[in-house]
Amino acid sequence: MLAACGDDVPPADDGAATGTDGGTQGDGTADAGETEQSLPEGHARIVHSFGVTNLAPAEEIQPCIQWTLNNDEPVYINRVSMANNGGYHHSNWFVVPETYVPGDDGFFSCAERGFSELEAALAGTVLTAQSTQSRFESMQLPEGVVVKVPPRHKTVAGGHLLNLSNDSFATELRMELELIHPKMVTVVTTPFRLSYTGLNIPPLGESRFSGDCDIKTIYESQSEGPLDLKLYYVLPHYHYLGNYFDLSVLGGARDGESVFRLDGFNADGNGGALNPPLDLSGAEGFSFTCGYDNWRDVNIGWGIGDQEMCVMLGLADSKVLMDASVAAGTVVGNDGEILLNSGECGVIGLPPNAAQGMPTQAEIDGEMYVPPSEEAGLPIVDMCADIGPESAGPEEATLSNIRARLFVPSCEFSSCHAGSSAVGGLDFRAEDLHAELMGHTLSVTKSDMPLIDPGNPDNSYLYQAIAHCDPAGDGSEPHMPLNAAELVHAKTAALVRGWIERGAPND
Repeated sequence: MLAACGDDVPPADDGAATGTDGGTQGDGTADAGETEQSLPEGHARIVHSFGVTNLAPAEEIQPCIQWTLNNDEPVYINRVSMANNGGYHHSNWFVVPETYVPGDDGFFSCAERGFSELEAALAGTVLTAQSTQSRFESMQLPEGVVVKVPPRHKTVAGGHLLNLSNDSFATELRMELELIHPKMVTVVTTPFRLSYTGLNIPPLGESRFSGDCDIKTIYESQSEGPLDLKLYYVLPHYHYLGNYFDLSVLGGARDGESVFRLDGFNADGNGGALNPPLDLSGAEGFSFTCGYDNWRDVNIGWGIGDQEMCVMLGLADSKVLMDASVAAGTVVGNDGEILLNSGECGVIGLPPNAAQGMPTQAEIDGEMYVPPSEEAGLPIVDMCADIGPESAGPEEATLSNIRARLFVPSCEFSSCHAGSSAVGGLDFRAEDLHAELMGHTLSVTKSDMPLIDPGNPDNSYLYQAIAHCDPAGDGSEPHMPLNAAELVHAKTAALVRGWIERGAPND
């Protein structure tokens, strides 16, 4: 990972420290050159653009987003990929009948159509969720494991977009679905959710919040059989103060065994597949923990904006659809300087939608069905292109403008370069930002360049990282923004270049 981070987005007026135990992440890289011909036999892909959305400075919106697949037959999704140009803080995606919240595709008001995430999950199923502020990610399920889209269903999401910069910008969202032939399907997944909604994160310190969720009782009551859930995919969700997540087995011979762990937060794709799956037979349920480093001087609770969340999506081979949450907790002790909280986990269990069954024999024996698309040939991402050496005028190319346009909304808020866990020790939230930039020595790249060479942007690694697809020149280092196929917008790169050309003054 580089010692520079720029999860920027293009202005409208201009043309991870991640770890998993027992799992493997989605591929986290965008291959714009992969073609339909390169897919294995029995696989197909469809890609959809949700269009360009414009956000004003400091604007935050929570729209619903819809794509109607127009499928006359069931389709089975083994991988979901999403790509955006920034600004997409989070989104939760569902498969629902076309008759649910009817209306045109694209963006719409959730309230006006009466959209509810719980109702959507019950009306259909969960498709996927976006990692916080991730620009590109793939939810790759193990071979034969799928999310099913019954006939005449669509995808609908509850979205959250956030622009913390001092400029307006436009951002595009694309989604790619990789389908497999029904004869290859071995498991149709059922979703479940774990949440800790009773967050009360104290200021100026670290804290963790844990819940023990006994799902065995509800599961066995609903299924009229033993707990035999098999977990295939995990995706945790917290915001920029989050620094830890753990999912462990509760009860049985594997009690306390960690099966998925995430350390830190870097706006990467942070979901992971478990292959082989976790078999909960003989256990009681799950324990989960979310940790936070609240460097602010105020308490933080559950919510959007500058508040926090603690949620986990799971996809499993399960006879019961479950929602488990901790609504209130108490302080139970300390682990060194980390304040520990815990609360009782309430569990709701419901039968999965009847349409979420395995493929029929006719589907297995028939040809593979792919829904019609008017976007054939659309890639999930456009190919990366270097930014030319244009620079902004001195009235724009100031450090304060760069901080407001680039560092604050992306590098700091994405927590790549903020606080005690800043990547490579580079903290864009430092009290003296100019001294931090000028005195920083690169420690996590192979480049001999300084971070900033006043007067010479072509020898300044910060500029190279945001303006060149291959900043090191040998493919050894990724460009910035982190986890993005494209670079920052040319207007933003021009600000950085112009400021360095001016001698990188403290203005």
